[in-house]
Amino acid sequence: MGFESSNGTASAKPLKFLIYGRTGWIGGLLGKLCQSQGIDFTYGSGRLENRPSLEADIATVNPTHVFNAAGVTGRPNVDWCESHKVETIRTNVVGTLSLADVCREKGLILINYATGCIFEYDSSHPLGSGIGFKEEDTPNFIGSFYSKTKAMVEDLLKNYENVCTLRVRMPISSDLANPRNFITKITRYEKVVNIPNSMTILDELLPISIEMAKRNLTGIYNFTNPGVVSHNEILEMYRDYIDPNFTWKNFTLEEQAKVIVAPRSNNELETAKLKQEFPELLPIKESLVRYVFKPNQKTAAA
Repeated sequence: MGFESSNGTASAKPLKFLIYGRTGWIGGLLGKLCQSQGIDFTYGSGRLENRPSLEADIATVNPTHVFNAAGVTGRPNVDWCESHKVETIRTNVVGTLSLADVCREKGLILINYATGCIFEYDSSHPLGSGIGFKEEDTPNFIGSFYSKTKAMVEDLLKNYENVCTLRVRMPISSDLANPRNFITKITRYEKVVNIPNSMTILDELLPISIEMAKRNLTGIYNFTNPGVVSHNEILEMYRDYIDPNFTWKNFTLEEQAKVIVAPRSNNELETAKLKQEFPELLPIKESLVRYVFKPNQKTAAA
């Protein structure tokens, strides 16, 4: 689906991005990507839940596209949202909708980094079957309040023809020192579950999101690499490429449930729609090797 942006095609006017989420992981990486590509960008100073401040940002910056990488995920994890529900709603629902609405009013496309953690394996999409959830499927996971707010806002954003919703999952980057990196998280856990999941390699996919803006794409996209990878498969790669002495312990979902407040989403997302637009997109395990483990390799051979 395309939206007739007030700025026309990317070639008609030099790109200028307005980015929300300066202090966040994805927002920070986006800024660095824009710098490396020579794209003019500004970080929004307004608060998402404060509509006049968003209108002021757009009037000052006069962007061609707006990116939303702001949101509440909780610190140290999504369990925080269970005890801070109003704060979570304020940013993830009210704030995101305000930004989408202001952008629509101004004829601007909004690239919204959302989540794919709104599904869980079920009888129609069994674990290991290779049958992934599609963009048009109704979310079936509301186990955590975080996921519940994200599913709500995604449903409402379907009505905004100017929004491109990117369902990110378990994001990974080549920065293995970053505590937000899924690999960094699981290498530091005392015990990990071992379940195949769709995941997002940011080094490969964030540049694609910039290209999506240039193409004025809108609608929902499962924003993960094709296929699935399990916790153990990632940790085996980590051992083979980074630390040959690395060891880990597994535990079951039932055991995990005793040490977390809210259940976690496990799923496979169908990526045919994204792959049709970007045929060069690598399968998850190939992307992990090329973008994450090879650049960080410390072992002699893997």
